[in-house]
Amino acid sequence: MRTILIPVDGSESSTRAVKAAINATNEFGGATLHLLTVHPPIVSGNVKRFFSPEALNDYYQDEGRNALLPAKALLDEAGLPYTEEVAVGHVAPTIAEYAKKKECDFIIMGTRGLGSVAGFVVGSVATKVLSLVDIPVTLIK
Repeated sequence: MRTILIPVDGSESSTRAVKAAINATNEFGGATLHLLTVHPPIVSGNVKRFFSPEALNDYYQDEGRNALLPAKALLDEAGLPYTEEVAVGHVAPTIAEYAKKKECDFIIMGTRGLGSVAGFVVGSVATKVLSLVDIPVTLIK
């Protein structure tokens, strides 16, 4: 059975990637699906000075759960099983590490997410993931 990683951030592009993963799973006659959302770490010393590590972790988890909601709704509606994870780190390397750790056969992801830089045909995270993995990556516009 194939293993598919679907990095999501709650954007329209990542929602379309989930739909593509559902179609691929149906074509393959099943697959192991992994939903992953990655929250970049807050690097401001002021924030870390006023909030405990536990409070920051709670924030990351809350934001991550919110980013996963649209993807989970689509997969639940399709009746497909999946695992989900909220990670904290630099987004592209974290996606690449997760794919390797879970021995994913390929990645299906959106070309542009909710990042602060807009206007690129292929987003910076997608471009970095392409350069960091040695498995096929399907980019969904």
